Amino acid sequence: MTTKILALCDALGNLVRFVLLPGHRFDTVGVPPLIEGIDFDALIADMAFDSNSIIAELDARGAKAVIAQHPRRAIPRDVDQEVYKWRHLIENFFGKLKDFKRIAMRSEKTDQSFAAMVYLASAVIHSR
Repeated sequence: MTTKILALCDALGNLVRFVLLPGHRFDTVGVPPLIEGIDFDALIADMAFDSNSIIAELDARGAKAVIAQHPRRAIPRDVDQEVYKWRHLIENFFGKLKDFKRIAMRSEKTDQSFAAMVYLASAVIHSR
């Protein structure tokens, strides 16, 4: 069984919200519930999130899309490389999260208990 964790972090690398998805689903499916009801000025993401629907949603919100371009994109977009460098914060968060063996090994049998472990690990990470 595989599970994807899509996480939204603030400018300090603290977990704001996360969504669990089955491992075989596209990452873009989890973005609307992840950003629903949250105000932000920019969304920094890797090329897995380079989707016209996500970019249109961010434009409608007035948020800046700092998303690496997929090589097959027909019309290239400008990406602010200086802002994109801050994507390491989410990568650092996932690195710290995977230090917890129960999360890295997906030891929990249900999504509810797995989500509880992510919340618990996140609290421990932020308390350090």
